[in-house]
Amino acid sequence: MSEAAAATENPMPRWAKVLDQTTCIGCHACTTACKAENEVPLGVSRTYVKSVDVGEHPDARRAFQVTRCNQCVDSPCTDACPTGAMHTRPDGIVDFNKDICIGCKACIAACPYDAIFINPEDNSAEKCNFCSHRIDSGLEPACVSVCPTQSIMVGDLNDPESRVAQMVNRNPVSVRKPEKGTKPKMFYKGAHQATLDPLAASRPHGPNYAWAQAPQNSGSFNDGTVPSGNPLGGNSSAAAKLSYDQPHKRPWDWRVSSYTWTKNVGSGIYLMALMLVATGLISPDNPLWRWVAPIGGGFFVAVTCLLLVADLAHPFRFWLIFWRPQWNSWLVKGGVILVSYSTLLAAHFVLSIFGADTAAAWLGIIGAPLAIASSIYTAWLFGQAKARDLWQNPLLAPHLLTQAMAAGSAIVVPFAIAFASQAAVDLALWVTASATLLHLAFVASEFASPSPSEHARVAHYEMTRGRFRHYFAAGVVLSAIGLAAPWLGIWVCLFAFLGPLAYEHAFVQGGQSVPLA
Repeated sequence: MSEAAAATENPMPRWAKVLDQTTCIGCHACTTACKAENEVPLGVSRTYVKSVDVGEHPDARRAFQVTRCNQCVDSPCTDACPTGAMHTRPDGIVDFNKDICIGCKACIAACPYDAIFINPEDNSAEKCNFCSHRIDSGLEPACVSVCPTQSIMVGDLNDPESRVAQMVNRNPVSVRKPEKGTKPKMFYKGAHQATLDPLAASRPHGPNYAWAQAPQNSGSFNDGTVPSGNPLGGNSSAAAKLSYDQPHKRPWDWRVSSYTWTKNVGSGIYLMALMLVATGLISPDNPLWRWVAPIGGGFFVAVTCLLLVADLAHPFRFWLIFWRPQWNSWLVKGGVILVSYSTLLAAHFVLSIFGADTAAAWLGIIGAPLAIASSIYTAWLFGQAKARDLWQNPLLAPHLLTQAMAAGSAIVVPFAIAFASQAAVDLALWVTASATLLHLAFVASEFASPSPSEHARVAHYEMTRGRFRHYFAAGVVLSAIGLAAPWLGIWVCLFAFLGPLAYEHAFVQGGQSVPLA
């Protein structure tokens, strides 16, 4: 038999799971077996059993849902991973390689199911991988072997005789979040919708679940816990209240909020200085262009890079982004953009040392698009987080650019006063005010329009009226004061400079504040 014929007759397995929630008794044996088999430490889980109380007395019952990685065909985590540590095997199992994980948490942000975590003992990302070491040895995953009601089934979808293939093809089954287009290979039989949708059940009142403590979240810089359940009341047609879930952490903390701002400032300083040169309001030998543009821009880009590295769980592996890049990841593309922009600023600085100011000005032909790209690429990085509906905004890229111009121009104003004409100062002030006005217009358009989903509605609430309302209010008020820059001058530029920082923190953290599991 030829290899092609053999491949057709015996195709590569396509592993999938079926979870029969009609027979699951919520015993948590699967959770315990998984922890023992895979040496999962306390505080994190590859799989666990969530429960929701549905209905009202006397017609009430407890519905269970086994929660774990959905083994997606179009897995967002593998696209977001910058090094290929998260990868899909030929047999369809989404697996991970801890040796090349840099701990960037991009896979966690990208996963619509909150199935990935950073192992606190080795600082690498992990999740359910079907117990792939057991699959390769011809054994069933640990959870399957211990389930007392045989509610967990693993099999090959390419084998029509397998129990899993027959269950999927002959019975009504559901998947979680089909609207995300990930094509999950974890199927639920008989699961209640209030368990599949993380926002269908309301958050319990008080600090406790049925038999466990419910984590709270103050919204502070150091508290990254995301409480489960819907804070606005469940969106299920049935009375549903969450009775047990496990806590999850927001993957990206204040360092990511700050990095979006610092790189915007680094871009805006250069673009404002270049605008003054292009309009003839300053000459290429002016100190504002000669020194402020490369040094100021370079300083904020350097802080950006430090924040990015500091956010990694494996900071000393950051070089793997460039050594073994996975080019679908916007962390890789963004890293290349930042390095290219940093190189241009360094070249500008060297030309300034040698007095080649005209050459540095011509370098702006390349510098302008690099500065713009440095500012806006985060829109696509956030866009890879498919489950974060607040970030799926087609106007995010131009919004980031307006923030860059607002904050960067505000920094340029005092240097323009020191080194340039009044006309240059006036232009910098008007750009600061105009960009700030556009920034506020983008904010208004984002929150004045109806929320496209329940997830976005909850994120809007947490950002504007919930846990991050103080940062949002500070960002709006500071930016509103910055609108007076052309009339009040340098004294209000600080407000235009800091306003986007407070807003970005509310935006980045609010987008992650909605439970996904």
